[in-house]
Amino acid sequence: MDALMTLASDPAVWAALGALIAMEVVLGIDNLIFISILTNKLPEHQRAKGRRIGIGLALVLRLALLGTVAIIVKLTAPVFSVLGHSFSWRDLILIAGGLFLVWKATKEIHHKVDPDPGPDLFDGGRAAAANFGSVIAQILLLDLVFSIDSIITAVGMTEHVPVMVIAVIVAVLTMLLAAEPLARFIERNPTIVMLALGFLLMIGGTLIAEGFGMHVPKGYIYAAMAFSALVEALNMLSRRASGRSR
Repeated sequence: MDALMTLASDPAVWAALGALIAMEVVLGIDNLIFISILTNKLPEHQRAKGRRIGIGLALVLRLALLGTVAIIVKLTAPVFSVLGHSFSWRDLILIAGGLFLVWKATKEIHHKVDPDPGPDLFDGGRAAAANFGSVIAQILLLDLVFSIDSIITAVGMTEHVPVMVIAVIVAVLTMLLAAEPLARFIERNPTIVMLALGFLLMIGGTLIAEGFGMHVPKGYIYAAMAFSALVEALNMLSRRASGRSR
C-alpha cells in the first residue's frame, strides 16, 4: 500500500499513466475494428454477446500477460537467425498475426465484392452456433497478437506494473463503451466496412513488416487512417446532401 501511495504522489507517474492510457486506447482501435467486423456477421441476437466476449478476452489476456511481464520482455530476445537477420518470438507472433489479418481482410473483401458468395452459413441452427465459436476463436487469436504488442509497448513506456494495469483496464473499458456505437455505425454504412477492411490490411502489413525488423512509426499509420476516415466522412456527407436535393 505504501508503494502505491508513493506512486500516486509522483507527478511523473501520472504523466506516464496519461500517455500510456492514450497509447493503449489508440492501439485498441485496431482490435476493436476487427471485433466489430467479425461480430457483425453473426445473427443479430448474438452480436452484442460476441462483442462482450471478444473485448472481455482482450482484457483477460492483457492482464494475464502483465502477470508475466518478465517472460514477455524475454520474447524480444533473438531465438534464431536467417541470412544474418535475427528473429525473436515476438517477431514470429507479429508475422503470424499479420499474415492472419491480411488473409482474413482479403477474404472479407472478396466476400463483399463477389456477386455470388454462395450460401450464408450464418442462417440459424447449428451453422450459426458453429460460426459463433469460429468468430470467438478468430477474435481470441488476434486479441493475443494485439495484447502482446500492447504489453510490450507498455513495458517500454513505464516500469510500474500498477500503472500498466490501470492503463489497460481504462483502455479496454473504453473499447467496451465504443463497441456498440462503432458496430452499429459500420453496419449502417456499408462503405465503411470496406474502409475498415482496408485498415486491417494495412495493419496486417505493418505487423508483418515489424516482425521482419522494419519499424513503421505508428503515427504514420494512424495519420493515414484518420485522413482516409475524413475523406469517407466527406463522401458520406456528399451522398446525403445529394439525396436530400432530389
